[in-house]
Amino acid sequence: MSRPSFFERYGPVAVVAGASEGLGAAFAEALAARGLELVLLARRESALRACAARIEETHRVKVSPVVCDLKDASFVEALAGAIAGKHVGTGIYNAGFSFLSPLLDHPLAEALQVVDVNVKGPLRFVHALAPAMRQEGRGGLVLMSSIAGFHGAPNLAAYAASKAFNIVLGESLWAELRPSGVDVLVSCAGAIRTPNYAKALAREAPGTLDARAVAEHTLDALGAGPLTVPGAVNKVARFVLGRMMPRVSVINLMERSTRSLRDERGRS
Repeated sequence: MSRPSFFERYGPVAVVAGASEGLGAAFAEALAARGLELVLLARRESALRACAARIEETHRVKVSPVVCDLKDASFVEALAGAIAGKHVGTGIYNAGFSFLSPLLDHPLAEALQVVDVNVKGPLRFVHALAPAMRQEGRGGLVLMSSIAGFHGAPNLAAYAASKAFNIVLGESLWAELRPSGVDVLVSCAGAIRTPNYAKALAREAPGTLDARAVAEHTLDALGAGPLTVPGAVNKVARFVLGRMMPRVSVINLMERSTRSLRDERGRS
């Protein structure tokens, strides 16, 4: 018996959160190329609608843009309205918020925004989509995390902590939902070549990947295990930092790396 196609396992509708540009748009393109109808969530209306129109024109699939702010719990109601009567087979939570500087250099409200988007957002997203998948006995959920979530990251404290939360959440859900036929995957990316990344930093970090490569790698890995790390350089970095260096040394290395990125951003 041949293995079911991606559409058979994870179609006919996919929801992508954080889909107006960059990695979210790359996920949307990759899913549309696999024939899935799309529901796209993002805050910036003009960019979101432009992305939706481009994908509809290119791939001839239905795309429903849903303008909402993922830090606000009301996005769940907007999502519920958009997927009413549809079978959602894939959900990808790609949205994220961060700042590059010491935690206490920012007001508490900004750190709490990291929690709202990166921690509460995925929980709300899972609760909105997973029950129907479990009842149907098939589906796939992807939580985008980061290699920063594997260890302490000075100057990215709240962001790295939120990504650690997503790693543990996704791995736990992988075990909880697998008996029901629902696949869960955490994708721990490194630097990704996106418009926001280009505006924030003067140079690329080692191992920087195209958004399309990250999206394709992640979708290909769905169903193969609880966690994936796109990119050969990132895989090596994870092994070296996780297995061959003391944790204190890794944290100090991260501090030097993020401080360098801050300094370069300040000069750009």
